Amino acid sequence: MNKWLKYLDEARRSRPIRNNRQVSNEPYQQAVKKGYVKDRNKYLKGGPVSTSAGGSGYTQKPANSRSLNAPPIGEDVEPESFEKNSTLEPVIWSENKINEQVRNKMLKIAEDFMEGLDISAKVEDIRLTGSLANYNWSKYSDVDLHIVVDFSLLDDDLELVKAYFDEARMRWNDNHSIKIEGYDVEIYVEDKLEKHESSGIYSVLNNEWVVTPDPSSVSIDFDTARKKSNSIATKINLVSHIVDNKSYDAALRAIDTIKKEIRRLRRAGLHSPAREFSAENIAFKILRREESLKKLNDLKKLAYDKMMSIEPNESDI
Repeated sequence: MNKWLKYLDEARRSRPIRNNRQVSNEPYQQAVKKGYVKDRNKYLKGGPVSTSAGGSGYTQKPANSRSLNAPPIGEDVEPESFEKNSTLEPVIWSENKINEQVRNKMLKIAEDFMEGLDISAKVEDIRLTGSLANYNWSKYSDVDLHIVVDFSLLDDDLELVKAYFDEARMRWNDNHSIKIEGYDVEIYVEDKLEKHESSGIYSVLNNEWVVTPDPSSVSIDFDTARKKSNSIATKINLVSHIVDNKSYDAALRAIDTIKKEIRRLRRAGLHSPAREFSAENIAFKILRREESLKKLNDLKKLAYDKMMSIEPNESDI
């Protein structure tokens, strides 16, 4: 049995299956789900939140105003940085084709990533997408390098295959700090059968456009985007207070809810007619630039580690 099949086999044995679908029947998971439903509105939709119930004593609904801890508009996140440029990024592109040195480096990065995996998977395509494959590039842009693989050729459980690749690419992104022409490289592994919504996609492998970006002007509603990002940033700040009050289980449930809201925001933006230029997608980028997403992930790690730790009593020291 190769490493990939062993990984799948071990994962399946650890989870019950009903009608060929993975389910969560364990008492612990049922309790977590019950607690999540019970406390969701407490921590994310306002009070009263009593300290006796394990809360942090907050009695007011989080405001939709800008967080006091967030950088002021115009300092770290300028509205102008989301406007459309008249040309593609000139150090990446030349006459609507990708710079050959840049292309070769991207191909090598993707090759090294795939060779570092425990499995063997055929690469269908290697694509550049995001703002650097469009006219809305800025100093905040990343090199969004998507490696396209047919998940169904590896296993019928596509969610499990996706989880494997997600873990691998997140570990790679955490362990490397590669820049191309000053832009950070972020790797993604994309299922061939999954429709990727973007107004600019370039096949680095085939050296041609899959979706050619439209240089015509697009109106960006930055004010609406800022309101949406402020709302989520305020909730993240509230979770920080919940962690400070040592309500770790409640914090983890709140974090899970916020992450789902962020995923819905992202999906809504990329499925809207404006796509990358939608208020929802701009709100997501604001959260990323202001490191609110990083803060949320850090809070999740902290809350989990604290919840699973046993601190020594002062009397034992």
